[in-house]
Amino acid sequence: MSKKANSFRTPIGTRDLMPPESSRWEGVTEIFTGVASRAGFSLVDTPIFEDVGVFSRIGEGTDVVGKEMYEFRDRSDRPMALRPEGTAAICRAFAQHRPLVPWKVYYKGPYFRYEAPQAGRFRQFHQFGVESIGSDDPDIDVEVIALGWEVLRNVGLEHVLLVVNSMGDADTRTRYEGALHTYLTGRLSEIDEEDRAKVETHPLRVLDSKRSSTQAVANEAPQIGEFLTSEAQQHFDRVMDGLNSLGIPFTIEPKLVRGLDYYTHTTFEFQSSALESAQNTLCGGGRYNGLIEELGGPATPGIGFGMGIERLLLACDAEESFPDPGSKTQVWVVDVANGHSARDLTHQLRQRGIVADRNFDNRSMRSQMRSADRSGAEIALIIGEQELADQTVAIRMLRGDKAPQTVVARDEILNQVQQLLGPES
Repeated sequence: MSKKANSFRTPIGTRDLMPPESSRWEGVTEIFTGVASRAGFSLVDTPIFEDVGVFSRIGEGTDVVGKEMYEFRDRSDRPMALRPEGTAAICRAFAQHRPLVPWKVYYKGPYFRYEAPQAGRFRQFHQFGVESIGSDDPDIDVEVIALGWEVLRNVGLEHVLLVVNSMGDADTRTRYEGALHTYLTGRLSEIDEEDRAKVETHPLRVLDSKRSSTQAVANEAPQIGEFLTSEAQQHFDRVMDGLNSLGIPFTIEPKLVRGLDYYTHTTFEFQSSALESAQNTLCGGGRYNGLIEELGGPATPGIGFGMGIERLLLACDAEESFPDPGSKTQVWVVDVANGHSARDLTHQLRQRGIVADRNFDNRSMRSQMRSADRSGAEIALIIGEQELADQTVAIRMLRGDKAPQTVVARDEILNQVQQLLGPES
């Protein structure tokens, strides 16, 4: 008895991206790339793994660093980590290469966190985002937020809320953390046991807790907006003025204190009211004016956002927006003569920039026409024995009015197809 082969499956928290869903991914990524490129942002692609120190600087003691990061040692015993988020690696690249500022870049790709899989959240997840480095002008904050807004609008989402807050500057944070520590210490017995250690080490992270007893205490905590310096308040006022000027609606959320250590001044989230509140954040970002210095570069301000593709498409499903873009095939070549003509013609069509496909294995006319119809192609080009002898090609329209079949000379077929598809093909 022969041994049965092992049946392998994707690891927990991961999945295969398969058609037709993959076409939606391509579509939404193209929208993001277009929005970013039109605003002068260029692609940066960083390694999937980095020195663990790159990411430990985003927040010692955070769940991301302490519990969720995939860490390993390479064969030279160097500590490495799979990237859990995008900003730190981009800032490391800036510190290493010292490009001219302003440096406006976008990124896209897989990221990794060891956390409980749930709707829209996986251990391997995918993000795209932008980073604008080199200026602390509040109008840069507005530009970055506007890009996120445009992406969400372009995929058809309507039930989206933009919430903003300010983390202030270094003086703001010092004064606020002192007041917050005093408040939390006074209510330490009411805070969940797992969160109590954060009161001494990182009191801001207590506000991020999802545990109900801690949340009840956090809801009554002092708000950072009460501690903004005059300079920090001016920065925030200009951001709000800019958003109003662009007609982007927003709500000030005093409790929006993003948990990673690098945030200063503007913080923001785009939230979907079509999703459950625990999973409704589509995009998060903010300003980080001290991170690049932490990674060995010069003191350089920056701001950016990250947007999860899985969560974004989950919101699209909830709103019934951004359906499968459908097949990109434009022409299907049917050859019931010898197959060689389909081979050559398909190749020539593709060289013209036309998306063309065909059958193999000498299938019947009926079978090939079924394939043509299922492909979503607009045009079928048919070559039979008579067409082969006459050096012609029959054209059959598959969509719309389905005009009568016509016959065109073989050496005219490429131009004819181009005309039928229109100038954008």
